[in-house]
Amino acid sequence: MNKSISENPVIHASQLSFSYLLGTPVLHIPEFTIQKGETLFLYGPSGSGKTTFLGLLSGILNPTAGSLKVFGQEFANLPGKKKDLLRASNMGYIFQMFNLIPYLSVMENIILPCRLNAQRRAKVRAPSLEEGAKKLAIHLNIEELLFKKVTELSVGQQQRVAAARALLGAPRLVIADEPTSALDTDRREQFLKLLFAECEEAESALIFVSHDRTLMPLFSRSMSLLELNSTQGVK
Repeated sequence: MNKSISENPVIHASQLSFSYLLGTPVLHIPEFTIQKGETLFLYGPSGSGKTTFLGLLSGILNPTAGSLKVFGQEFANLPGKKKDLLRASNMGYIFQMFNLIPYLSVMENIILPCRLNAQRRAKVRAPSLEEGAKKLAIHLNIEELLFKKVTELSVGQQQRVAAARALLGAPRLVIADEPTSALDTDRREQFLKLLFAECEEAESALIFVSHDRTLMPLFSRSMSLLELNSTQGVK
């Protein structure tokens, strides 16, 4: 691995803990790092702390102890507006339920994060947001759907729209939370190949959370959250 990359991880957590109120920590991560361009498969059963961990990485939750550096900055210490800006400029999130805006078209859903964030918009590698969205849509085989409402699409098509939305603007980190749970084996692998190709082009790090361990060999690294989280009885 290139030395300059290893010295500047996308995320570095050390002795990271989270507790609800003043109770016993439900999550304690002694050490966690992900580098630029890595594809990480993160797995674990319900109750292993996946939701809490993703909440910390995305800034929805604040750690109660330890260090969480995101893009070299101590994430929890940032004021709310700066944290929101850092997240919006540099993170793409593919939600399990996709969270698409039902009254918007496919095109409008894809370009929305970049329309709302100037830094992300400036990283679109195309003359316009629409051209950038179209390029992604072609790669993800949804070009013919761009002007349809997302409510008219199949689950698999909505999934690819959510991926295009997360990838537009070359985010430095993409977090995918169980995005393939509704797909059959062939469609899962096809979707992952497209996702990997887009992340590779943008040099994005990818954290992919899933129960499906058959996908593990497709990733550059895999990790069990049960092993990563040193607490017992987590939520």
